[in-house]
Amino acid sequence: MINATGNRMTREIARQSSLADRINELQIQISSGTRLQRASDDVVGSRRVATIGKAQASMATWQKNVDAAAALVSQADGVLKSTSALMARARELTLSAASASLNADDRAVIAAELGAIADEIDALAATRDTNGEPLFAAADPKVVRFDADVSFAPVPSAADAFVVGGNSLSTTLRDAATAVGANDTAAMGASLTALAEGIAHVADQNAALGLSGARLERIGDSLASRGITLTDERSAVEDTDLTVAIAQLNATNLTLEAAQAAFARINRQTLFDILG
Repeated sequence: MINATGNRMTREIARQSSLADRINELQIQISSGTRLQRASDDVVGSRRVATIGKAQASMATWQKNVDAAAALVSQADGVLKSTSALMARARELTLSAASASLNADDRAVIAAELGAIADEIDALAATRDTNGEPLFAAADPKVVRFDADVSFAPVPSAADAFVVGGNSLSTTLRDAATAVGANDTAAMGASLTALAEGIAHVADQNAALGLSGARLERIGDSLASRGITLTDERSAVEDTDLTVAIAQLNATNLTLEAAQAAFARINRQTLFDILG
């Protein structure tokens, strides 16, 4: 009889301990807002949360790449617009020199300005980004990943942007300066053709940058939309349903209090009460 009573008491103590542990778990879930405190709470749910977490980490990296690339595209767009303006000025100067009777001093002034424009364009081609890296790569353009299956170079290489027909834009300008200085009509005509090709080329590169910028914007919007979907799904799996958790906490508290009260009454019995 005594052994049976002792066993019942041991089981009751274990049950009350389990209820107290459950109350503690519910309190943590309510205070933290997270239902899954460890994988054993919900193996399937925890595995899904881990998968979502990896996807969110990858998307965060891709979004950073999109933001960085968008900044580079904006910077490159400004550089090419400046280049375009300089090329237009150079063509205007060369056209003026080719179509008017100028003295040697006038031609020298125009040639000097053309040389200065060439220097400016060389400086633009060597522009560096905020990290101190060349904005226009010296070799192949830098390819960046923006999604699981989306990678491309947002900014052209220096050769793609500033070289036309094997000659750099600055070389074309210096050739024009030489032709103007020498009053070489044929050479000035050739320079005007080359300058027109250069202007068209820069315009094409600028248009390509615009397409890159628009593509990056679409990718960014897609990442943001998918991010919201993943966040909602993770919340549904991982977050605490406060209404349910609070109801469970109250019910478990009542159960434990009732069990403790009953246990206290039983323990007030004497040995003779138990034997009787």
